[in-house]
Amino acid sequence: MYVTCDRALAAPAHDSATVAAELRDRTEIVDALYRFGLGQDVKDAALFASAFAADAELDFRPAAAKWGGRPPLMTGRDTIVSTVLGMFTDRVDTTHQVTNVRVGIDGDTARLTALVEAQHLLADDPATHALLKNLYDVDLVRDGDRWVISRLRIDNAWFTGDPAAIFG
Repeated sequence: MYVTCDRALAAPAHDSATVAAELRDRTEIVDALYRFGLGQDVKDAALFASAFAADAELDFRPAAAKWGGRPPLMTGRDTIVSTVLGMFTDRVDTTHQVTNVRVGIDGDTARLTALVEAQHLLADDPATHALLKNLYDVDLVRDGDRWVISRLRIDNAWFTGDPAAIFG
């Protein structure tokens, strides 16, 4: 599942222009995942939508299966945004923390893997919460000067709390 190359940059160290271009790409690639997380946390539909390609796919089924959840496969940016934010806005407060990010770039496509800790608290009852440590496997595509998620598969390493804090 993980991007496991033995170095961060593919560009040769002596080629400053190539290194700078690759660093820009890597920053934009990781930023797509940050927009995904922060867009949910602050309930900003435009920011959340900016993380995705128009035909993106979000698959939370592997994670949810760990506690018996059966969410749909979400296809299309508009569906992803309306489904996720519709589930959380005015009901669930979230925070996402991203770590262990690894990136592989191949031309105008990229793959990112990361660990993401996601806290979910019911707005009306913060004692009801779910804390998840999730494994993210992300495919991205270049969109002008930025990168967007074309496919995001979320699996779960562990969770604690009440999954009702996520799905109701």
